[in-house]
Amino acid sequence: MSMSGARGTGERLVVVGADAAGMSAASQARRTRGPDELEIVAFERGRFTSFSACGIPYWVGGDVGERDRLIARTPEEHRARGIDVRLRTEVTEIDVARGRVRARDLDSGAESWTSYDDLVIATGARPVRPDLPGADAPGVHGVQTLDDGEALLGTLTRVRDHAGAARPGRAVVVGAGYIGVEMAEALIKRGYEVTVVNRGREPMSTLDADMGRLVREAMEGLGITMVDDTEVTEMLTGDDGRVRAVATAEAEYPADVVVLGIGVRPETALARAAGLPLGAHGGLLTDRAMRVRGHENIWAGGDCVEVLDLVSGQTRHVPLGTHANKHGQVIGTNIGGGYATFPGVVGTAVSKVCDLEIARTGLREKDARRVGLRFETVTIESTSRAGYYPGASPMTVKMLAEHRTGRLLGVQIVGREGAAKRVDIAAVALTAGLTVEQMTALDLGYAPPFSPVWDPVLVAARKAAAKVRGR
Repeated sequence: MSMSGARGTGERLVVVGADAAGMSAASQARRTRGPDELEIVAFERGRFTSFSACGIPYWVGGDVGERDRLIARTPEEHRARGIDVRLRTEVTEIDVARGRVRARDLDSGAESWTSYDDLVIATGARPVRPDLPGADAPGVHGVQTLDDGEALLGTLTRVRDHAGAARPGRAVVVGAGYIGVEMAEALIKRGYEVTVVNRGREPMSTLDADMGRLVREAMEGLGITMVDDTEVTEMLTGDDGRVRAVATAEAEYPADVVVLGIGVRPETALARAAGLPLGAHGGLLTDRAMRVRGHENIWAGGDCVEVLDLVSGQTRHVPLGTHANKHGQVIGTNIGGGYATFPGVVGTAVSKVCDLEIARTGLREKDARRVGLRFETVTIESTSRAGYYPGASPMTVKMLAEHRTGRLLGVQIVGREGAAKRVDIAAVALTAGLTVEQMTALDLGYAPPFSPVWDPVLVAARKAAAKVRGR
């Protein structure tokens, strides 16, 4: 085992994980501190850097033609900026006491220690893989990295070549969260017969069930077979060892390919082994500067951390690229000698199933109950444009407001074109702590091609304000 630690008078920043948070931190630190002042070494166990995991379903579905379009900055581009990126190298241990990490070259097996003055942990999240027979069989795929996407596309090509024109491929998606729903659409676009097996009452558990029902209806309209309120018990394999079906207690669903869409967990095994503080969801705990609690020179960001929910006041795990990039900017600014903080999130997310747009921000009903809040709810039907203007489409908006105070707690929107991004109005209102009464006076843009006179979000706010007042 070798030691990589000799250097001049400059400091060394070590980054574990070279995607959004890690490389944003490295790049931001480099902008303010040159190579003579700060050496930067980034370890990445995969083959890519700075890529868009959120774009993988659209690449698999054919909307994004080339893999490289999902890469924001290549390893060569990072190296040209003075960042020593080491691909196919996995950090296996963090020695906090001695300020060093141990890394293994995945191709040669060689191991070495690298010392650090500052350490950034950006290990991301891993797809939840159920502890079931056959879950690791060939043909069962999680989708989190570009390597995962390439492996899935390899399976889809194999199935097509094997089946030919005899029959369409058969796919089973396990789980109906964001990834599950998006992957179901991608597979439909690939010509597969798709079944979604979902343990919840409705798809999209990030929505309340009444709004999730609208998503299920849209998915069924695409020809997707929805099997809700059902647990998978086994992945059945054929004589060749590859997956051939997904089993539940009631039935078997034939599958040439299985995609796991049951969520992700923070990838914090390294941090746990090093004794670093983890929260209730398994993510690293940091202060507002994204410094790991209790450790002056260790930072963490991206999908491996927990963040403050500004509405509930509790920490939560929110694996989104938007937050990861912000975390990296904050970390890099602080390491570079500046000052920045990440105040928290309100839980905003958008997705789509073909032309159906899905959005949420803030708390669901069960979130509000869990933290002891009393609330009122309203659900309204409106349109994306003035009703008389061509192309106006229906939109459903659900709003939660705190009982008596009227403070906005959450908004969910399901509709066609122009629906999802309306949630940004609510996200700003939540961040500002507005009441639904205050929201009714917001000066939003209006013209018939863009909105009714009363925007759907404001219609919901008016009804919520009236309900809070007791009318």
